[in-house]
Amino acid sequence: MHKETPIQRQYRQLEGSPSRVPSMKDGASGNPGMKKASSVKRGLAAKGNAAPKSVDEYLATVPEPARSTLNRVRAAIRSAAPPEAAEIISYRIPMFKYKGMLMGFAAFSNHCSLFPGSLSAMKEFKNELKNFQTSKGTIRFPVDKPPSAALVKRLVKARIAENERKTER
Repeated sequence: MHKETPIQRQYRQLEGSPSRVPSMKDGASGNPGMKKASSVKRGLAAKGNAAPKSVDEYLATVPEPARSTLNRVRAAIRSAAPPEAAEIISYRIPMFKYKGMLMGFAAFSNHCSLFPGSLSAMKEFKNELKNFQTSKGTIRFPVDKPPSAALVKRLVKARIAENERKTER
């Protein structure tokens, strides 16, 4: 019989079973009591194995009406961002970069999100965001009801000013 590892011992103690302890070969995670994250809770782009390589590729995986909504959000961000701002995929979601992270957006199974990348920008627009579910760094909205283009543009302009202040230092 093989020597029991500390993780296997911990697993056996948690399970209270004196019988054979599962090894890594059996598929034991090494983290007793920890469950694997369900792919349902991750973003739509995370469902496949390959990360999207472009924003267009990301959007092609998003079902309607979320795709149209994100295209409107993307257009609003693009119209307010400087021409040299880059569209990238970071953390498997579309992002705009200009002197640092500017703004990101993504679709999930029951909502879409906007990621301003700044708590101060969210605080600045707190009253305008009161009709949206917000949390630290995230603005959630229904798949068919994005924030107004004017609000998105104001958020982008606030982020541009913030990023430019940071680069002046």
